Amino acid sequence: MAARARAQQPKPVIGWLSIGSPEFDDAVRLTGFRQGLGDTGYVEGRNVAIEYRWAEGQYDRLPALAADLVGRPVAVIAAIGGLPPVLAAKVATAIIPVVFILGVDPVQLGVVASLNRPGGNITGVTALTAEVVAKRLDLVRQLVPSAAAVAVLVNPTNPAATDAETRSLRDAAHFLGLQLHFLGASNPSEIDAPFMTLIERRIGALVVSADPFFTTRKDQIVALAGQHAVPAIYVWREFPTAGGLISYGTDLADTQRQAGVLVGKILNGAKPADLPVQQAVKVELVINLKTAKALGLTIPLPLLGRADEVIE
Repeated sequence: MAARARAQQPKPVIGWLSIGSPEFDDAVRLTGFRQGLGDTGYVEGRNVAIEYRWAEGQYDRLPALAADLVGRPVAVIAAIGGLPPVLAAKVATAIIPVVFILGVDPVQLGVVASLNRPGGNITGVTALTAEVVAKRLDLVRQLVPSAAAVAVLVNPTNPAATDAETRSLRDAAHFLGLQLHFLGASNPSEIDAPFMTLIERRIGALVVSADPFFTTRKDQIVALAGQHAVPAIYVWREFPTAGGLISYGTDLADTQRQAGVLVGKILNGAKPADLPVQQAVKVELVINLKTAKALGLTIPLPLLGRADEVIE
């Protein structure tokens, strides 16, 4: 009888609040997230449901999407794609648990009280985004040793998430003797202009920041880099998989898995205030050798040897 009563209980519902698109999330984020849910005993469609809300790179849509999920209501919100979804969820509810994935310090930004004891209704996973950006600049130096100047593509509408990355880049550029040019884009129609500027100023290479908006425009950015023969380095492996040159950053699938585990623990009764913020430390290097050859670049053998994946 007890088993029948449990079976008749409604499935808990997870609110998926993403800055991304259905296509990208299905291909990249949701696989790891569902794996994490499975690790805690939850399978979508069997004993848990997910309500999906995608902003598709439009940050101004997030507050309404978050409010809609709160009004359903959902049992927990997975705020996916950087700081804007987290802030939207934080404004929308102080009661429903929220799980984030951030590449910046959530304590410094006031998202949680501390990493070990988050307090409130929010916890999540931090990724080594800003911390590894200096290494990306060093990789550019190895790939294009003749480059005296490097462009950085940033989103000016999301400064809180990019400030730490920018500081790390400036410090690394000073150490490496490189000149940086920060070029901005915050919507699809603005992405062409930075490439025009880069060509006009004869800038030798491009670093694409970790801003989630650029992930939603992955194909457009990779195509422009190829069209203008620009050596570019990215954060996520999905860029070189799509034809970009190289990526160096946190393993996105593993990060999403950790977020799925936290959501599952909350569904099982844990309180976000008591769940320490996790840190994703698995970093991967992916090189597209075909693209390197098209750009006339020779990848140093030690770099190829260190790569987690070489696309040929």
